[in-house]
Amino acid sequence: MKRKLGALEKVDADLPNLQHKIRNDSSSYQDDFLNQYSQYSSLYELFLSSPTTTDDAGLVRLRDLIDFVSHVADCYPAITTGFANDLTRLLELHHATLEAELRDKIVTSLVLLRRKKVIDSTNLLNTLWPLLISTPSKSLRALLFQKILSDLRNSNSKSTNHKLNKNVQTTCYNIIASDPSSPKGLWAVKLTRELWRRQVWSDAKAVSIMEIAALSQDAKVVAGGVRFFLGGDQEREEAADEDSDEEGGIDMRQLKHQAGINKKSAKRDKDLRAAAAKVKRKQKKKNAPHPLNFSALHLLHDPQGFAEKLFAQHLQPSQPKVRLNLEQKLLVLNLVSRLVGLHKLTLIPLYSYFIKFLTPRQPSVTGFLASLAQATHALVPPDVLDPLVQKIANEFVSEAAASEVASAGLNGIREVCVRQPLAMNETLLQDLVQYRKSKDKGVQMAARGLLSLYREVGAEMLRKRDRGRDAALKLRSKDGDGGLERRFGQVEEGGIEGLDLLEKWKEEQGLDEAEDEAKGWENWDAESDDSESSGGWVNVESDGEEIDVSDSEDEKEKGAKLAEKRKVAVAEAVKEANVTETATTPTDADTASRTTASLEPEAALKREEQRISTLATTRILTPADLAKLAELRQNAAITASLPSAKRRKLAQQASAAAQARHADDAVTASDIAGLAKFSHKTTREEKVAMARGERPDENGRFGAAGNDHRSTTARRKEKKASEGKSTTNKEKARKKNFLMTLGKAKRKGKMSLVDRGKVLKAHVDRGKRGGRRGNIG
Repeated sequence: MKRKLGALEKVDADLPNLQHKIRNDSSSYQDDFLNQYSQYSSLYELFLSSPTTTDDAGLVRLRDLIDFVSHVADCYPAITTGFANDLTRLLELHHATLEAELRDKIVTSLVLLRRKKVIDSTNLLNTLWPLLISTPSKSLRALLFQKILSDLRNSNSKSTNHKLNKNVQTTCYNIIASDPSSPKGLWAVKLTRELWRRQVWSDAKAVSIMEIAALSQDAKVVAGGVRFFLGGDQEREEAADEDSDEEGGIDMRQLKHQAGINKKSAKRDKDLRAAAAKVKRKQKKKNAPHPLNFSALHLLHDPQGFAEKLFAQHLQPSQPKVRLNLEQKLLVLNLVSRLVGLHKLTLIPLYSYFIKFLTPRQPSVTGFLASLAQATHALVPPDVLDPLVQKIANEFVSEAAASEVASAGLNGIREVCVRQPLAMNETLLQDLVQYRKSKDKGVQMAARGLLSLYREVGAEMLRKRDRGRDAALKLRSKDGDGGLERRFGQVEEGGIEGLDLLEKWKEEQGLDEAEDEAKGWENWDAESDDSESSGGWVNVESDGEEIDVSDSEDEKEKGAKLAEKRKVAVAEAVKEANVTETATTPTDADTASRTTASLEPEAALKREEQRISTLATTRILTPADLAKLAELRQNAAITASLPSAKRRKLAQQASAAAQARHADDAVTASDIAGLAKFSHKTTREEKVAMARGERPDENGRFGAAGNDHRSTTARRKEKKASEGKSTTNKEKARKKNFLMTLGKAKRKGKMSLVDRGKVLKAHVDRGKRGGRRGNIG
């Protein structure tokens, strides 16, 4: 009897066993829990009274009891009311002197209580956040940051927890704003950047935290805030691509096939269900509407004020509050230039700041050239940019300069002139264009890029022999921008891209407007089909008569008046153009221009009206119209890329790419360096490697990575092995140990004709029923 009783006491003292029993039947084991909880309370009081004199056995017992109570606290909420407060108090008072294992156990127990909803996220974060910014322990800081991040992600997994996000964002903001010179704000920067990358925070409040971080007085906090604006959006896109790649790597067909072949087990069944759930989540996410993830630079409340403060506080002061090294200053300059170029801001002192850095001897000079190009836009006065362009041309582009230097200078000038063509004067342009005859490939391509640019935007500044056929025709016919004088502040016309192609296609089809519109809405159902308000125009009855409100008389009159005003304005513009052309000095080029100007006024008016598409202002584009518009754009792009002697020139491709670059895209130092790699002279080591017969890899490096002489079969096998794919039975048989094959070989040699026939018959039967397990279909 005593032996039985001792065994029972041992079982009850086993905390994991008791925890399992309480989870199954909490009411029956309440007394046992009270016994353990009273032991925890005693050890807790002893530790508070003398935290330094507690022996190791007492610490281990306290740690085990904390783990036990935290796992079953939700079963006895009335008894464990003060348990979370005890842990919080213990952590706040003695986090610096606690044993590492006990301290980590307290933190994980608090997180466990949050998951069991014993405490809420606000209480947990209010406990962990002050410890994160005050504890000297590196391991504890890493643990606290990980727990805070995971709790915020879990709180926003199903739906956005606006209340919690607002509280944490306010805390992060106040940490930086209350003490700008303190390094504690770095944790607020890290948390905000990580949550932005994972798309948990994507609002303007998060951007305001990083804005005040960029204006703080600690170098690391400033660098963290600036890097967020320069690379935070790219990190978010990369993280989204990684998630989609991980979820898209599941092959359900292969998993089901393996489940049918391999031995059935609970683990394999669980893995199959988990994979199916993952695929279902991916499909649901794919069908969900795409979220509007705005760039951080677009969510700034006051871009002009932010750029001015950054420039005045970090780049211009005689006695700066924070000392930044060259790399950090270049980051700040990059951000200021991005803001100026993206939002078309006016910051005149910024351009004079560049003057002292535009020299080939300046470290990271390509970064300064890229920042200057980013800070240029159509509203920057040409008088401000002219000294900068002249300085670049004088310092970088000369016969005595190295090829890499001249290439960087020409590329920098081209990037500036793409955004503000008026920054270039005629004499300098004609001089720079002559470098297209250089023997160096990089300089040659950079000069050709500049020439191609001004053939499009300012052909009149080039010599006649440099204009090219297309630009010369534009100048004569006055049809393109190349023949029109550009003025400062001129903004290109907006509208829907390719709309003129759609209008031309409709004219060729010759369909009636009503018939065309009816066909455009065929086989198209709105998402809210049952709603009457979404079914298009409503016909209402008045005094027994049906009235169609889709196109009232007032709207028709307004449309007619607008069309009449447009015709008058176009006629006046054409008349002024004709008068200007008549008053010019007669030259060979003007003779052809006067021939065009002497056309009938009605014909000129008709041609000008054809150039301006009024399709979008006179009718609603149907879904069929939008689909056709996309098709016409694609066809036009294919037609433009057809083989042609001029279009295949690399210089024109580079110019087109520079002009097509979106305003949000940054100009990097590699863009300025351009084709300098063509000017790279091989070193002695590279010459020796080539003499040995080694081949460079895709990055131009010599060595083991670029000296792969294996066969295609060997490379294919390595690729299959890296992807985790299996090999054939024939390949497996080749690799099998010879001693393992002896028994089968002996049996085959001793077989009689009857046994051999049985084996062949069994082989045929297995083939008919689809293998050993009968996997047919």
